Amino acid sequence: MSEEQKRLLEQQLWNIANTLRGKMNADEFRDYILGFIFYKYLSEKMHLYANTLLDEDGGGLDYTELNEASAEDQEIIAAIAEEAVPKLGFMLKPAELFSAVAQRGQDNSFILDDLTRILSNIERSTMGTESEDDFNQLFEDLDLTSSKLGKTEKQKNELVVKVLNHLDKIDFRLEDSHADVLGDAYEYLIGQFASGAGKKAGEFYTPQTVSSILARLVTADKQVLKSVYDPTCGSGSLLLRVAKEVRDVGHFYGQELNRTTYNLARMNMILHNVNYRKFDIVQEDSLEHPQHINERFEAIVANPPFSAHWSANPLFQSDDRFSQYGKLAPQTKADFAFVLHMIHHLADNGNMAVVLPHGVLFRGAAEGHIRQHLIAERNLLDAVIGLPANIFYGTSIPTCILVFKKCRTHPHDILFIDASQGFEKAKNQNNLRPEDLDKIISTYKARSAEAKYSAVVPLAEIAENDYNLNIPRYVDTFEEDAAVDLAAVTAELKALESGMAATDKTIADFCQQLGIASPF
Repeated sequence: MSEEQKRLLEQQLWNIANTLRGKMNADEFRDYILGFIFYKYLSEKMHLYANTLLDEDGGGLDYTELNEASAEDQEIIAAIAEEAVPKLGFMLKPAELFSAVAQRGQDNSFILDDLTRILSNIERSTMGTESEDDFNQLFEDLDLTSSKLGKTEKQKNELVVKVLNHLDKIDFRLEDSHADVLGDAYEYLIGQFASGAGKKAGEFYTPQTVSSILARLVTADKQVLKSVYDPTCGSGSLLLRVAKEVRDVGHFYGQELNRTTYNLARMNMILHNVNYRKFDIVQEDSLEHPQHINERFEAIVANPPFSAHWSANPLFQSDDRFSQYGKLAPQTKADFAFVLHMIHHLADNGNMAVVLPHGVLFRGAAEGHIRQHLIAERNLLDAVIGLPANIFYGTSIPTCILVFKKCRTHPHDILFIDASQGFEKAKNQNNLRPEDLDKIISTYKARSAEAKYSAVVPLAEIAENDYNLNIPRYVDTFEEDAAVDLAAVTAELKALESGMAATDKTIADFCQQLGIASPF
């Protein structure tokens, strides 16, 4: 599929999404349209796989032609289910496919009850199997009884039928195993919803440019990853971005507190053709109730909520994640709690990149103590990268990326990059351009020093600065003002004075000719 066709698909999906816009806010219609797209994806996946099995039997049947009322066809459907659930993780019968439901709606049938049952059946088909956790309550945010869809059942049905019929006309091209067109379109939609969701957008989406930097940093020296982890995974977009930078990722791990966003992350994984056996995403608070405590990951990326509150319970002082640092992150600023949580999970050969507010670079008290321990005692900090202000949804503050490694190839210094001025100004927020991203990554890989942009700083110098990591201490971006030629300024003032005197004389002459008093 060409870029033009891809853009067309994205625009088609966005236009369909806007069918719901007048009925509800961005958060709500996001959940409906993404849920319907996901249902269509599962249906087409099921249809293609079932036809593959039927072709192997040489019967020449299409899955949609099977009739559940026929005893013989029932046996065929049951046999397909035995193969489909282990392979795909779920099962849909012919009459439950998206196209069949859309057609019934087009024929003026009431489909809401039918559709609710089908979405429930998808989940039930996984019960007692390996994929049960990955599909459990996956459609809970797609509430077809909600008054937001319409005041009456008839209005609700008409709106859903309209959306399904529009979607049914779009070919997702799933038969092209080398393209991820639908996955990319899904990412586009999530980004569009984020741009209109204001402050709440930061809960589920990291701008693609920032995701790209994080992904490229942790894969700078790798082509295959055994595992990648995000403790605040949102919609899962950051995990999937890492996969685009390498040939293969063995397993995806994530944890997400928000239930709706957790559902979105699981859908996003499946839509990007990540088999249910290759991802483990759970819903819980990563700091208070970590779910992968015994795992170590080769790549870790995160955009945690900035300066979030957490319990800072004294019991955590004996937690393996925090115990060796002597102090806990403040209750009102969990930034370093997330950092230490991630470091605990980092494999010895692993790379870690995390986005944080600038305060982590210089704040004192417990945070200063933790920062010093990370550098002086453990020597884990590899690079500090300053980003422009106003590049995130929901906040305009400048941010930074900290890169950590347990086996550093440059153990005697830390790289500082000031990329705060490399951006394109847009209407509502600043954008990082491809050249801005490339410069950050090339500077990191080469570990090069460049005037007013980057510096390689010995650990001894950082110690002299009491482990304050504020970037201007190490990367001097001061621009000296041009020298003022006082003689030229004096001459210019004299010329102005002379010109004003001539003007005043001209005005006085006009006043005399008009017979009125001169203002001078």
